[in-house]
Order: sequence, then structure tokens, then C-alpha cells
Amino acid sequence: MRFGAARGKRECIDLKQENVVTVAQIDDFDEIIDVRSPSEYAEDHVPGAVNCPVLDDEERERIGTLYTQVSPFQAKKLGAALVSRNIARHIEERFASRERDWRPLVYCWRGGQRSGALALVLRQIGWHAATLQGGYRSYRREVLAQIEELPRRLRFKVICGPTGSAKSRLLQALSREGAQVLDLEELARHRGSVLGDLPGDRQPSQKMFESGGWDALRRFDPARPVFAESESRRIGSVQVNSALLEAMRNAPCLVIDAPLSERVRFLKQEYRHFLQDPGPLMARLGSLTELYGRETIGRWLSLAEARDWDELVPDLLRSHYDPAYRRSTIKNFVRYGEAQPLKLDRLDEQTVQAAAAELAGSAHLVE
Repeated sequence: MRFGAARGKRECIDLKQENVVTVAQIDDFDEIIDVRSPSEYAEDHVPGAVNCPVLDDEERERIGTLYTQVSPFQAKKLGAALVSRNIARHIEERFASRERDWRPLVYCWRGGQRSGALALVLRQIGWHAATLQGGYRSYRREVLAQIEELPRRLRFKVICGPTGSAKSRLLQALSREGAQVLDLEELARHRGSVLGDLPGDRQPSQKMFESGGWDALRRFDPARPVFAESESRRIGSVQVNSALLEAMRNAPCLVIDAPLSERVRFLKQEYRHFLQDPGPLMARLGSLTELYGRETIGRWLSLAEARDWDELVPDLLRSHYDPAYRRSTIKNFVRYGEAQPLKLDRLDEQTVQAAAAELAGSAHLVE
């Protein structure tokens, strides 16, 4: 019941049913609140959820220790006090400005006491708060089930092309043109090669990567094509789901054809952090010694140390990246042999955007 309100038994039962929802209903709410600890939230959470822990990591550990070493009763007393203080702080600092018709969805690990405590107080205030049935565990099971099923309903169009052919830039341009785009490298926070780490940007956990993919896949219209880049199974430290990878590898392809000199220019701009500090590049080139031998790696290291990029970059492309990419693409993307060519003499923003506009327009006509 809300403060000062009296309700009949039947009305209370209906309210309880309305206040517990499934994953399929999460878009019906104005805000999603994850009340788990910061470390639980950091590993994975419902996309768009904000973290308002009712117990932080240290408090949760204290309660757990007290529960096992002293007694459940003592743990519950301390837990109730800590949860009450944290809920009060969240209301004062984060929710005080919310209007009366605000509809929040609250979840914890399994839809139990942590989410129930905050949701109860929010409802008593007068907000239309609900909890997620089964909590994060239920959400996670639904994500795993749907990322197996959703790719089979979609029509992918895979963008292929050797390293430095601006595939990711083309995806971004297609998105600006209103096309449906699945940018797995953006979700993975990685460019997909041995040199693909984004400076100052950590990759998400595998679970978070899957959550991001699920959130993108579920929003696509099956009647329209979805553009994606030809990816390996692994993108840095995360791995692409098998069902999604299979759907992409059986999809029609288009392949970017750009001059080597233009690709070199593009890569020098894209990886300029290596140009400023070649140390990380040299360390990663050293990891290829088993593949190419000490003589070749020694030459590449010397060129990197001398910052002779106009010699090193095309040598790396011809000797390493292009042959490896071609072998992998031919092997894994079954329709690569019939790929639609996309010739780009320049890889600047204007040219790439014009190509995206043409592709998006032709995709619309096919629909």
C-alpha cells in the first residue's frame, strides 16, 4: 500500500501482478534501475540501466561475512539499516526531481529483496515502480536464448575489404543514412586485429558484449537488410555468438576495392597513436616472430623505430594483413566469390558518405 492509502484484498493482488514484469516489457518503462553492487553492474547490465546499489561491494561483503560467521538475524538487521540509508540517498540525490507519472523498472540479481526494497519505497511515494521477474538471472537467460534465435530472422549484408579499406567508417556512414547497421567492433570497443585496441578504452566483458548485441538485434526490422562487417569469431578479448556468426557468414557480401596508397594514408590517420609512440606497435609486431621469422620482424621493428611509416605500412599490408584477410574471408564467407564490388578511389569522409547514400538507397529499393 502507498502511504495513507487503504486497498481491498483483490486490488492488492492485481497491483502485485502489475508490479512484476518480464524482459519483454522493459521498453515500457521510463528508466531501468540496477540495484546490484557496482562490480556486478560493471560486468553486465540491462542496456541503458543506471546503477543505484542498495548495497555496495564492501557492504555486500560485510553482510555476507556476518551472515555466515555470526547469524542470519544479525546480518539482516545490519543489511536493513544499510539498504535504508542507501535508498534514502538515491531518492534525495537522483530521483527527487522525477515527476509523478515516472515509471521505473527495478532489478537485482534474482528479483528478490534488493530490488523489492527500493521498488516498495518508490511505490509508497506514489511512483509506478515495477520489478523484473527473476531479476538479472532471468534477463541473462533471455539474452542467451534470443541471440541464438534473432540472427536467423534477419537479412544481413556483409561488408568485406582488406585492412585499411574503411569498412567501419562505411558502417557509420550507412547508419547516418538511416540504414540498419550492426557494428560489432563498436560494441566490442576494438578494431578487430592484433593492433586493434582503442587507446584508453577498455573492452567490455563477454556478457556486456552479448547484451549490446542482443539490444541491437532485437530492434532491427526483419523486412530490411542489416549491414555488418566481415568479422572473425574473436574481436579482441570477446567472441561473436555462433548463431550470429553463421548468419553473417552465409549472407551476401560486398567488397571494398581501394588503392593501396589510399589505404596507407587512411591507416596512418586511423592509427596515429602508434605514429606518436611506436613502442606498443613494436611489442605487438614482436608477437608475430613465429609466423614470419626474426629477419622479417627485425626489418619491421627497424622501420617502426625509424618511424618510416610509408615503408612499413604497405609492407605490413602486402606481407601480413592482405594475405591473412583474403584466406580467412574466402574460407569463412561462403558468398564472397559473388561479392558485389564497391570501388572507392578515395577513403575520405565525403567519398565514403556518398557510397553509403547509394548503398542505403539501393537497399531501400530492393525492399
